[in-house]
Amino acid sequence: MQDRLMKIKIKNIAAVQMGYSFRSRLEASTGGDVAVIQMKDLLDDNTVNGNSLMKIDKEVVKDHHLAQKGDLIFRTRGHVSTTAIILEDLVKAIIAAPLIRIRITKPGKILPEYLNWYISQRDAQVFLTSRADGTAQKMINKQVIEDIEVALPSLEQQRKIVEIALLSAREQTILSRLAEKRDQYIRAALMRVAEGDKYE
Repeated sequence: MQDRLMKIKIKNIAAVQMGYSFRSRLEASTGGDVAVIQMKDLLDDNTVNGNSLMKIDKEVVKDHHLAQKGDLIFRTRGHVSTTAIILEDLVKAIIAAPLIRIRITKPGKILPEYLNWYISQRDAQVFLTSRADGTAQKMINKQVIEDIEVALPSLEQQRKIVEIALLSAREQTILSRLAEKRDQYIRAALMRVAEGDKYE
């Protein structure tokens, strides 16, 4: 029987940081030079949409607030407690609170894409659900994220897992689209029959 892989807490392989807290409501600026990543920019496929980020005027942004490729952004509130990964280089972008940034500090041990996948899996989700605050709306704090235990196979195995998971997700998308097209075709065919019956 194969031994189970050792698990390691996120705080030992990544830095977890709260998103930037703005003192006032965000106001978009056409000439703004700082992009802001908000909840609405996190897509259903757990990636970040960097194409339509709000731009604001903010003269001073410290480097430790800047987001970068490979960062994970954790959804701290709501029914979904997962992360979204930044897959592209962003120019001067910050993450808005209450989102939390997770940045890998041990790249030799874990891939950001693998951690992004792992957090959405059953073991991590059960842990997060058991530690969530609130009833009507779940909230996950920074310490809880740091305490998530992650199974660490080799980097090569991590790459294979991520690749297979991505292919599976694409397959599900295609099957869903096919089912939708089939449903539309059947509905249209039945409507033609119904309309034809009216004139018989």
